[in-house]
Amino acid sequence: MPENVSGSTVIRRYAAADENAAVDVWSRAGSAAHPFIPGEGEGERAREMREVYLVQAENWVAETDGRVVALLGLLDAEIGGLFVAPEAQGTGVGRRLVEHAAALHGSLSLEVYEKNTRARGFYARLGFVEESRRVDEEYDEVMLRLARPAPEDRARGGDGGAVGSR
Repeated sequence: MPENVSGSTVIRRYAAADENAAVDVWSRAGSAAHPFIPGEGEGERAREMREVYLVQAENWVAETDGRVVALLGLLDAEIGGLFVAPEAQGTGVGRRLVEHAAALHGSLSLEVYEKNTRARGFYARLGFVEESRRVDEEYDEVMLRLARPAPEDRARGGDGGAVGSR
């Protein structure tokens, strides 16, 4: 049963039958967002996506007109990945998935590559702020840790409490 419906877009739990469509969305969105990562969207990274991330994370998909157009992976209250098909970007699907995650978990955190300026702008518009930075040693790229308080805390103007990490 759909978790959230708006027009012809449904947000629902990922199912094993979504694997090929979800990997396709991840591949196309990831390679466009991370051109600085060698092999992004293919090869070993695609194998890890199928065998590790789609198995271990709490995954949700956005489906428009019966087609998977976005994938959200959660590790508790951390967004492990949000990928929206290039043709669905700018339609509000990504925002809806983030708000769905907030409804489930309250405060949220995530990491994003510093060079991924489009994603950084998207998350800033949703109220995420930078907490820290680190270097991703595998690719020698700067990663930013962003956090956002629970929606009810933001409405009250509170600090949202501590943000959990894994």
